Amino acid sequence: MNKPDFSFEQAALARGARRVCGVDEVGRGPLAGPVTAAAVVLDPANIPDGLNDSKRMTALRREALADWIMTNCDWAVAHVEVAEIDQLNIYHASHLAMCRAVSGLAQVPCHALIDGNRVPRDLTVPSEPVVKGDARCLSISAASIVAKVLRDRIMVDLAQQHPGYGWESNAGYGTPAHKKALLDLGVTPHHRRSFAPVHNILCKPQKLTG
Repeated sequence: MNKPDFSFEQAALARGARRVCGVDEVGRGPLAGPVTAAAVVLDPANIPDGLNDSKRMTALRREALADWIMTNCDWAVAHVEVAEIDQLNIYHASHLAMCRAVSGLAQVPCHALIDGNRVPRDLTVPSEPVVKGDARCLSISAASIVAKVLRDRIMVDLAQQHPGYGWESNAGYGTPAHKKALLDLGVTPHHRRSFAPVHNILCKPQKLTG
């Protein structure tokens, strides 16, 4: 299995960029919770071993790498909450999270490497998309790790406030158990009302009694 490398960053540095950030988002698919993006600037002389697509590693390894990145790198994270997701749609909300993450870095990057096939239109720094970037580009891998770890922590916290939906293990994704809980327990303020499984429950005709 191929692993991410530093070639995209090296190409940007060769063109004159001094600070290159990787950007990734997590949480486009869940029925509940925010969509989260992270931006990370790696030091070419101090890159940790084991960076990879966050989905390809254990939770323990993700946590350890996220803590290292947040201690040793310039990084930022941004969350777009459900109200904005429902207003904008998830595609534009995920791009908004990316823009907010980049703008949150301590220093403005010269170049941004964006996971996916499109660059957010409101991003104000030179940038390029990298398809499957979290598995190909080390900076994007680092961003994917930070974004996933911090979003997962949010969902664990929300699970304590709203028990029964299994968010501590499903991170808000529409697992069978989560969908059953929606039917049994109802819709919370953290559910995305624009997503079909939630919308359909809210719009379901109520049976008249009496």
